[in-house]
Amino acid sequence: MRTSPAGAWAVVPAAGRGTRFGGELPKQYLTINGKPLIEHALRALLSHPGVAGAVVALAPDDTHWPGWTEVEGKPVIRCVGGTERADSVLAALHALSDDAHDDTLVLVHDAARPNLWHRDITRLLDSAGDNDGAILAAPVRDTLKRAGDGGRIECTESRERLWRALTPQAFRRCALRDALEHAARDGIAVTDEAMAMERTGARPRLVEGREDNLKVTTPADLALAEFLLARRVHP
Repeated sequence: MRTSPAGAWAVVPAAGRGTRFGGELPKQYLTINGKPLIEHALRALLSHPGVAGAVVALAPDDTHWPGWTEVEGKPVIRCVGGTERADSVLAALHALSDDAHDDTLVLVHDAARPNLWHRDITRLLDSAGDNDGAILAAPVRDTLKRAGDGGRIECTESRERLWRALTPQAFRRCALRDALEHAARDGIAVTDEAMAMERTGARPRLVEGREDNLKVTTPADLALAEFLLARRVHP
């Protein structure tokens, strides 16, 4: 894998409020086994030997952040994020340590995805060597229906070649920064980093990851994540 001498860096956008989950506590601070989701995510990333450190983008008024400067013996940098995911990722890219270069591989991971496995990180790092980058993803397996008026089925969509985007998503620091800045100038709200890269003509590689790398969005997701983490015996 071709990374900078310092290794890859993780970027964790965590400035969101998690309004879909409900409640006053941002969902990244909901706890499983006494640890907030964001801690599970950071430990999964930083316990991997190929990841050198992490930058976490937080809301300016975040009072829940524990103040970590180190996790798993590796540096954790805090920065102020923005109102949108892309704003937070861009802020984190600018805040990266001087140890990270323009060609450093950056892994952007959701703070509310606690069940990330080392094997998936390794496969992603091994696949993201070129400037187009790579993302963890899962093939769509369910039958897809398009809704019409009145909540009735309009048609059945082909699921051939369709994938669900997961995280981490891995790109070179400079390439991702430029792509996000271009999208912002064009007034495009990108929903993930791959979308920003696609707009530049890049074709990121799809790396099949574990389907239990779920993002906690609802209370049911939290219960499932708790079940999955309780069954883990290794990273």
